[in-house]
Amino acid sequence: MEKRIAVPTAGAGVGIRAVATIIDVFVLTVFTYILLILCGNTTANGIELQGLPYFYSLLLGMTYYTLLEGTIGATPGKLVLGLRVVKTNGYPCDMKAAIIRTVCRLVDGFGGYLVGALIVWFSTRNQRLGDQVAETIVLKIK
Repeated sequence: MEKRIAVPTAGAGVGIRAVATIIDVFVLTVFTYILLILCGNTTANGIELQGLPYFYSLLLGMTYYTLLEGTIGATPGKLVLGLRVVKTNGYPCDMKAAIIRTVCRLVDGFGGYLVGALIVWFSTRNQRLGDQVAETIVLKIK
């Protein structure tokens, strides 16, 4: 049986979530670069992220967030900072909610996540669009 936790009225704020995102972007950048090297899409000037390599990097990012949040409720950035994604009813984040959260990143991520940050700032529970649609909340556990 899944363990249910008490959910406070507001989740983690923009600042700590931004730091978690920076950590995750770093991790994803390393994985993306390795993927592009394996695909042979590096040039003398670095990497070319267009066409199929762009699709692969997008798929990698979507998979990263979906699998990690849907199975353990956190990405490496969230784990380092003691954050967890849970359903608003207190149950762990499931794959359905993780998929919804990840798809909504396409909107939340505009402007370097400025859209997502603004939505969190103006949300009474500190939820970005993905959280609101998926009925999840990011909590500081530690």
